[in-house]
Amino acid sequence: MIQRIQTIYLILAAMVSAGLIFVFHLWITMNNTIVFALDVIYVFIGFIASALLSLVSIFNFKNRKAQFIMGRLNIILNFILLGFFVYQSLNLSGETEVSEKGIGMFIPIISIVLLALANKAIKKDEDLVKSVDRLR
Repeated sequence: MIQRIQTIYLILAAMVSAGLIFVFHLWITMNNTIVFALDVIYVFIGFIASALLSLVSIFNFKNRKAQFIMGRLNIILNFILLGFFVYQSLNLSGETEVSEKGIGMFIPIISIVLLALANKAIKKDEDLVKSVDRLR
């Protein structure tokens, strides 16, 4: 389980989704209030759901097809979070609400890249098992 490269990618994706949201801020308002993901409840729920989906996918290593589907669902969830951040930064540009955008808005991009690499490794394992079964 841990010796597979997709497990490392999924652990890193879970750590990025659940850990970096407490380190990097999403934006700073006009009142110089720093907004973290914990302050916006649906963003926080989205990040925690992404981390939990990655962890469930790790422990579902015997069923590679389900693991691959969970990875795809996690990528879709991160695209939804990224879409919300893009909407938030474009809709409220300037000095209306968001004064300064933070690096925390790029966390879903890092997670998407790690999940795509994990799915690629899962697909490679599945193809290897199918080729061995074909030889028997």
